[in-house]
Amino acid sequence: MDWGNVTAEDLVDALREVDWSSPPRPLSEFFSRFTVPRSYAKWNSRLKCNLYYYRTNYFILIVSVLILGFLWRPLAIVAAILTALSTAFLNDSFAGTFSEKVTRTVRQFSPHLAAKMRPPLTPVIRGRPSARRAIYICGQPRWVFVLTFSAASFFFWFVSCGLLMVSWALAIGLLATILHASFRTPNLKARLNTFREEFRAVWRNYSEL
Repeated sequence: MDWGNVTAEDLVDALREVDWSSPPRPLSEFFSRFTVPRSYAKWNSRLKCNLYYYRTNYFILIVSVLILGFLWRPLAIVAAILTALSTAFLNDSFAGTFSEKVTRTVRQFSPHLAAKMRPPLTPVIRGRPSARRAIYICGQPRWVFVLTFSAASFFFWFVSCGLLMVSWALAIGLLATILHASFRTPNLKARLNTFREEFRAVWRNYSEL
């Protein structure tokens, strides 16, 4: 496979469609042999080949750097959790499941409070439920929880300087990935792997005809 003719868009599409459940490459292979590319074309081809072949290793590397950054700023972990929850509340299924589990837990300690956390009844128009059903979380409109958690996450991001930390950690992880992919010499296994993936793609296209 000629990686020099592969565009960045093709590489992104391939990484999006490829199976990410494959285990990472062994460290003995990951840190095996490094050489300086002789030309820009060689570097371009090597970079794309290694990004595709060592994709799981690079993903673990970036996540590990981010985790170390979060450990350096513990409040950033709280900010990240609040940001994830405020985003997840926009999903109807998650909002309903979260509200049900919280209400069920509260009912064990205070049934009276749990009764107040029930969502209001759906209005009925001409014998049929209204088509527009608002989402409630613990008896409150969803936007209340989204705004509350978003404001809290913004506060913790600001206090912990977490955004700057995450940006630096992500930049370090990406820089380490690009440096490794640029100087790691593609071995025979990497080339055979790309040929196998190319064959699978061609075979999948023929099977769809």
